Amino acid sequence: MIHFLYLVAFALFVSVCFGVFSQGETKEKVWYATKTFLEFVGISLLIAWVLYFIPF
Repeated sequence: MIHFLYLVAFALFVSVCFGVFSQGETKEKVWYATKTFLEFVGISLLIAWVLYFIPF
């Protein structure tokens, strides 16, 4: 569970940085940061789900 919290914290930090340094109006920056956060978490969970079924 702690790995997931680290993932969310990292995704939040990086997404906020991406949103702050992106170009455009405030609404576009917020949407970009939100989209980036959801992509980080979603793709990470998808990769974790796929790797769960690979035996090591």
